[in-house]
Amino acid sequence: MHFRTIILTLIVLAIGALAALNWTTLAAPTTVSLGVSTVEAPLGLVMLALTVLLAVFFVAYVLTLQGSVLMETRRHAKEMTAQRELADRAEASRFTELRAFLETQHRTSHDALLARIDALEARMAARAQESENVTAAYVGQLEDQLHARGRAPLPQDRKEPGLL
Repeated sequence: MHFRTIILTLIVLAIGALAALNWTTLAAPTTVSLGVSTVEAPLGLVMLALTVLLAVFFVAYVLTLQGSVLMETRRHAKEMTAQRELADRAEASRFTELRAFLETQHRTSHDALLARIDALEARMAARAQESENVTAAYVGQLEDQLHARGRAPLPQDRKEPGLL
C-alpha cells in the first residue's frame, strides 16, 4: 500500500470512530442558518453528510482521472508500437540496401581483380615467350660462332637440355 492510501484510510477511520462515539451529539437538533432562512436540524449529521458527499465526489474524480490516464497510456502504447514497427521496417530496408551495395562492391572488386590477374598472366606469358626467344637467339648465335670457328658439334652429337 502507498503511504497516501494508508493516511486516507486512517482519516476515514478516525472520522467514523468520532461519529460513532459522538452519535448523540451529532444527532442533537439545533438551529442551522442557511443564509436566507434558518432550519432546525442536527448540524453534526449535516456536516457528516457533506463530508461523505465530498468523499464520493473525490472518489469519482479519482476514478475518472485514472480511467483517462489508462486510455491515454494505451493510446501512447499503440502509437509507440506503430512507430517501432515503422522503424524496424526502415532499418530492414537500410540493411537490404546495404547488403545490395556491398554485394555490388564485392562483385565489382572481384571482376576487377580477375581482370588484373588475367592481364598479369598475359604479361607473364609474353615475358616467358620473349625470354624463350632471347635464349633461343643467344644459343643460335653461339652455335653460329662455334660453327664459324669450325668446332661446332654436329647436330646429332648435341645433347638435349635436360637429358643425360
